[in-house]
Amino acid sequence: MKVAKLKEEVWKTNLDIYKYNLVISTWGNASGVDRSKGIVVIKPSGVPYNNLKLEDMVVVDLEGQVIEGELKPSSDTPAHLELYKVFKQIGGITHTHSEYATIFAQARREIPCLGTTHADFSKEDIPLTRMLTKEEVEEDYEGNTGKVIVERFAGLKPLEIPAVLVAGHGPFTWGKTPSESVENSLILEKIAKMAFSAFQINPELNRLPEYIRKKHYQRKYGADAYYGQEKKGEKK
Repeated sequence: MKVAKLKEEVWKTNLDIYKYNLVISTWGNASGVDRSKGIVVIKPSGVPYNNLKLEDMVVVDLEGQVIEGELKPSSDTPAHLELYKVFKQIGGITHTHSEYATIFAQARREIPCLGTTHADFSKEDIPLTRMLTKEEVEEDYEGNTGKVIVERFAGLKPLEIPAVLVAGHGPFTWGKTPSESVENSLILEKIAKMAFSAFQINPELNRLPEYIRKKHYQRKYGADAYYGQEKKGEKK
């Protein structure tokens, strides 16, 4: 992928974060990676979304060194880089402070799969990281934020659970592309709101039965998926 094309996609993804009301002010950021070139494009730090221009996008290498751009990259860049280094299949990351997903992160509670809307996204609960230690915050706050996400995903498949809640902080989502990562952020916020409201009605609510969760997920993403339209040359 040409750098210019990736910059445009990441710019549009950041504008989508604002358009979908997943952020206010300068909160949050989105990025995209080109692994063949070893570069990441990310939002600049502290620039309001309504002032964000294509030329503001910052290009860094996988060690965080700026290689193109006049502005400082997002302060969360080290967290993004940690995820790109370990989650090899992802191509884009979105971090927001969307209201309901952040409520769960601040309450330090995972989002259980309560219904089929969630199961269409992931048949598993949305994981919650542990809290960072004082030493981790003082040493490398943003980098260690990425590391506790990676730690939480030991034994898990990032593309099957494309989201995480950082305890006391907020959500990160990812996807195969930057635009997919922000779509997953939008879906995460919706299922977080549904779960929050469902618990208001029934505080003793349990997860959706496993066989229903599995069915809804596999009909979209399984080997014999049949949800949606056939692509040319394929059968569903």
